[in-house]
Amino acid sequence: MPTPRKSLVSLEDTLFYHCVSRCVRKAFLCGVDHYTGQSYEHRRVWVESRLLELASVFAIDICAYVVMSNHLHLVLRIDVELAKHWSDIEVVTQWQKLFKGDSLNHDFVKGEALESYQQIIINTRVKEYRSRLMNISWFMRALNEPIARRANAEDKCKGRFWEGRFKSQALLDEAAVLACMAYVDLNPIRAKMAKTPETSDFTSIKLRIKAAIKGEQPNTLLPFVGNEHKAMPKGLMFSAKDYLQLVDDTGRIVRADKRGSMSQESAKILNRLNIPQENWIKLTTEFTKIFKGPVGNTQELTAYCEHLERKRRQGAANCHRWLDNG
Repeated sequence: MPTPRKSLVSLEDTLFYHCVSRCVRKAFLCGVDHYTGQSYEHRRVWVESRLLELASVFAIDICAYVVMSNHLHLVLRIDVELAKHWSDIEVVTQWQKLFKGDSLNHDFVKGEALESYQQIIINTRVKEYRSRLMNISWFMRALNEPIARRANAEDKCKGRFWEGRFKSQALLDEAAVLACMAYVDLNPIRAKMAKTPETSDFTSIKLRIKAAIKGEQPNTLLPFVGNEHKAMPKGLMFSAKDYLQLVDDTGRIVRADKRGSMSQESAKILNRLNIPQENWIKLTTEFTKIFKGPVGNTQELTAYCEHLERKRRQGAANCHRWLDNG
């Protein structure tokens, strides 16, 4: 029996999660179906547009994403503080950007006077909406269901388009987060769908590179904010320039399928993460093969399992082998 989603999420240990959704029945999400020769490439636009729209609604940040031919990868960060600081009206307003509300919701948002029993109903709804707006399962539902309906209508069929459950795994430390992000961003290169990160369509890395050329960062993605000693807002504790260089260096090695050397900037990141280059290449090419559950060093993994009252540490041997190098 699959593990309940609530037993996989521990906000006390991490706000970062890697999610994967796959298609079923040989139907392609996008790309070209080699069985029929039919192109579904336009569906990539559906997925990316919907995904970036959700980033402006949920209290969930997108760190990395890629839309492949029959599956998609996401690295998400739950913004608990944002959800907590939304006013009740903001919570209902955010919710109604995606889901149609009734007249009571509309009256509340407009500031109309409510009866006491109506206020009790609204209070209950606000609590529920606030929880849902920082819930990965609701985020994935809001992403996948509209895509499934459109694809089924286009294919003139009924039934499941996605697998019944999306896969999610907790990323317990910054090494796990960065390795997973690079793994996601390099998917098209490993699959030989692109030669370079900047030509990898429908990926977060392409958005970051396009923005970097203008000296900016994408406002739809969680930004890089430099090192943790700076008084910066929420974000990834590396510089955008260094991350782009790291992905580019890694992509060159992966594409050449042979040992290569990292730039000085990339070597500094790996040194800070305490990950040897050989381990890094392994992580960014076989992340989902190596790890089937939570990912992090054994100290973080132990704390995570204890908080969720797990009797065994799933994947402890691989976490120790690839992420414990101190």
